[in-house]
Amino acid sequence: MTTLLFPLRGVPDDEAEEVRQLLTEHQIDFYETYAGNWGVSMPALWLKEGVDLSKARQLIDTYQTQRALNAREHYIQLKSQGLQPTFLKSLLENPLQMIIYFCAIVLTFYVSIRVLFELGL
Repeated sequence: MTTLLFPLRGVPDDEAEEVRQLLTEHQIDFYETYAGNWGVSMPALWLKEGVDLSKARQLIDTYQTQRALNAREHYIQLKSQGLQPTFLKSLLENPLQMIIYFCAIVLTFYVSIRVLFELGL
């Protein structure tokens, strides 16, 4: 019986590819479903044999733990070098874009509040 192993919705392409390689390296038989043309189906990796579930789950858990540690290490390294993007850096690099975003937010609030007062709430 097939078993859902790894949902792919929202998963970065590099992570999905590494999980596929991991399963292939350990000879775990799986297949993949895609989201389809309209994105309503479930993109996922499925096991053909349920007996491989614990082994596959353990491999993926170990991989994801290591990936999280690497990402945290990379973040700390960028932060210590001063290369990590921050709000202030974004504001200084793209002031016009930030002004446009701010104006859009203010306009959204204004329209929302104005409609409430017009309805008498």
